[in-house]
Amino acid sequence: MIVEVIAVGTELLLGQIVNGNGAAIGRRLAEEGFDAHYQVVVGDNEDRLVASLETALRRADAVIVTGGIGPTQDDLTREAICRATNRATVFSEAYAEKLRARWEATGRVMPESNLRQAEYPEGGEQLPNSKGTAPGIALEHDGTWIFALPGVPQEMMGLLDDEVMPRLRRVAGGPAIVKSRLLRSWGMSESQVAELLDDLFQSSRNPSVAFLASSGEIKIRVTAKANTDAEASALIAPVEAEVRERLGTLIFGTDDETIESIVLGRLEERGWRLATAESATGGLIAARITSVPGASRVFVGSVVPYAAELKHRLLEVPEETLAEYGVVSEETAMAMAVGAARLLACEVAVSATGSAGPDEQEQPAGTMVIGVHTPEGTAARTFRLPGDRERVRTYAGTAALQLVRLAVEGSWWRT
Repeated sequence: MIVEVIAVGTELLLGQIVNGNGAAIGRRLAEEGFDAHYQVVVGDNEDRLVASLETALRRADAVIVTGGIGPTQDDLTREAICRATNRATVFSEAYAEKLRARWEATGRVMPESNLRQAEYPEGGEQLPNSKGTAPGIALEHDGTWIFALPGVPQEMMGLLDDEVMPRLRRVAGGPAIVKSRLLRSWGMSESQVAELLDDLFQSSRNPSVAFLASSGEIKIRVTAKANTDAEASALIAPVEAEVRERLGTLIFGTDDETIESIVLGRLEERGWRLATAESATGGLIAARITSVPGASRVFVGSVVPYAAELKHRLLEVPEETLAEYGVVSEETAMAMAVGAARLLACEVAVSATGSAGPDEQEQPAGTMVIGVHTPEGTAARTFRLPGDRERVRTYAGTAALQLVRLAVEGSWWRT
């Protein structure tokens, strides 16, 4: 089955927004084994969008359009689909009532323009959008399926997975179930992980194995196709076991688990509380921790001693340590962690100091030092991280949380 993707929005052409929806849809189509020969980006112009749809309908078995189904004047996808398929517009009074009720529940008056979202092409079907107000659209036209999805990524992905992919599977006559298991790892590069799992990576096998690097983590996705959920799980299980056997403690979580939630869970299990002392990261680690609901059960607070004198005065880092080893050193990072634990009266503390760049500060740009203190010991590790200042800080935050995990689990990072 050939599926063409059309992303709608002048902002995409101007580079104001990256076409992440096109990439996300492309990945899902590849996972399902569908062919995608073309992806088109078209601005908010009805004539050009109609021309793009007409071309796609001639050369594809299905077309997925993302964007342009909201309530404003530049949302033209519904009208373009009607013109390209020579169909009238239908108004759903039932959905209009849902929109009115939704606005009324917020105590606000709904602008009449929102009722445009109750319109759809004759013969089509409105797809429920659990994360927004604009329903998707499904329409079969002369043997070719057209799907219109919102441009908001979270809404688009929800409709893609819940409504579009099941319909495409039925049309293609393939397996009813496509199931994935995501294994999250940290501590090796993507190329190192790929080498360790090289024999498992064959695009034609079922289940398939793929790799994704993001924010310092390497994710290993195992995807199986089967007729039932149980059969898919049975296919995934031995491959997952093999990946875990080879990567060992590098695997720290699965699926939607995050390192933040895992660290907080480990700490809560041990009855330990956590604090951060952040210089180069400026509070980013604390922000990631407090993004998890219930973090207050474990997290007590953060100290951001950006100036060197504050490290000495607030955290009681010895002046001789700062003088002999410098601010960007493992000795200082360990003293900061110990000082934060003492100052905030908690069992565990993590510190971050370094030279995030672009200017060098004692050490080359990209040098970041993480220190961790627990009741069982104190240690630090130096990282040389690539990229610009923001990427270095982001990767340092991930590294800090991973080192806390290892320390709390008792394995630290010497093993």
